[in-house]
Amino acid sequence: MEAFVNYLNGIIWSSALIYLCLGTGLYFSLRTRFLQVRHFGHMLKIMREGKSSEAGVSSFQALTMSLSGRVGTGNIAGVATAIAIGGPGAVFWMWTVAFLGASTAYIEATLAQIYKELDDNGSYRGGPAYYIEKAMGQKWYAWTFAVATIIAMGFCLPGIQANSIVAAMNNAWEIPALVTATVLAVGLALIVIGGVKRIANFAQVVVPVMAAGYILIAFSVVFLNIDMVPTVTKLIISSAFGLDAGYGAIIGMAVAWGVKRGVYSNEAGQGSGPHPAAAAEVSHPAKQGLVQAFSVYVDTLLICSATAFMILLTGLYNVEGADGTYLYQGLPGVDVGPAYVQAAFDTVMPGFGSSVLAIALLFFAFTTIVAYYYIAETNVMFINRKVHRPWLANLLKVLVLTSVMYGGLKSADLAWALGDVGVGLMAWLNIVAIIILQRPALVALKDYEQQLDGGVDPSFDPEALGIEKADFWVARKSAQSQ
Repeated sequence: MEAFVNYLNGIIWSSALIYLCLGTGLYFSLRTRFLQVRHFGHMLKIMREGKSSEAGVSSFQALTMSLSGRVGTGNIAGVATAIAIGGPGAVFWMWTVAFLGASTAYIEATLAQIYKELDDNGSYRGGPAYYIEKAMGQKWYAWTFAVATIIAMGFCLPGIQANSIVAAMNNAWEIPALVTATVLAVGLALIVIGGVKRIANFAQVVVPVMAAGYILIAFSVVFLNIDMVPTVTKLIISSAFGLDAGYGAIIGMAVAWGVKRGVYSNEAGQGSGPHPAAAAEVSHPAKQGLVQAFSVYVDTLLICSATAFMILLTGLYNVEGADGTYLYQGLPGVDVGPAYVQAAFDTVMPGFGSSVLAIALLFFAFTTIVAYYYIAETNVMFINRKVHRPWLANLLKVLVLTSVMYGGLKSADLAWALGDVGVGLMAWLNIVAIIILQRPALVALKDYEQQLDGGVDPSFDPEALGIEKADFWVARKSAQSQ
């Protein structure tokens, strides 16, 4: 099984996908005139605006739902893996794919808002499957993405998060894997049965608290090693371009693993972020697109950077060369993963590092599993618009809970490999789609900016902009004019 999954990864995560992720981010950054820089202050402002409705959640709730999917194991074990295989230079490429990916996140989230619709329960639903079907008119492509996402989010990815929680709990308190996995499954069941509103309410409380607590500890580690920050920053940049003698031989791995773990962490272009973005109640699609672009900053440029600096400043990590020999060994005998961060935590809280990280991972990874379920459920709802099989939703609940149990009890290598397959498939399908369908999102941005310049709260009229099949917005405009 593991050999087959690794074979698939070799095909999916070829250099073509690496360059596609970077190239798409650069292209959309140029097309949007680097909106991630121009509108940074505005992103902060609109993030706090807006209220939920019967059909949708607020912009902030949608942001935290998105962040709950982004801020997880990738920010801890993922960063550690990137450094262990790609060296310190991988961190630079994680920053790069995040900065450029903010524009990609805008495009996909805005498309999700433009083509969203109301489901049978009166809640907003949207995402790549919806905009592929409506804007591209390719139902087979939309269904392919929906099925791939259900498999990825419903089975492949939850196992990674569960596996990390189980490992951290066992390292900290020697809690048996079966006990932790069972408790996770029960807790998850209690939340997902409540639907999108319960998920949103859970995320808006837990995500900001857990992120703030983690960053506070990270800043403590950085403060204690503040004199080393310039040296470590120089090491990251020199290693990224093969200028450091120790890591020059693995520059290719630095780029590949920096981009791979960057995409896994911030999900820009992957196609997962558009799902919670579509659930937001906003007056203009571009508004939520900008909020989602900001979420990439929070995830990678803040939280992932905090993890990376903790690891590199303390020197408590290992880097393995292509031939299996160590290029750097700061933690002899320690496997790559959360243990690197646990060791860094121990420098400020001797003897408590494992316990604190276990708690952090519990919240980080658990909220991510909840977000994965919501994304998979949205794609089940997409399929059910045509086949009308209510039992599919219950089958998904069983699938996710099974994944949590399976991933929690199996090897970390297999769990991560399955997750990479899921992320890679979604990224290929979604990035190709948004490159083809970019026009409505770019038109929406221009319209939004013009209305802002006019001093009004932007509203959206797709027909006036020549955007077709935005049925929800057409109906809303018609209702408002009556």
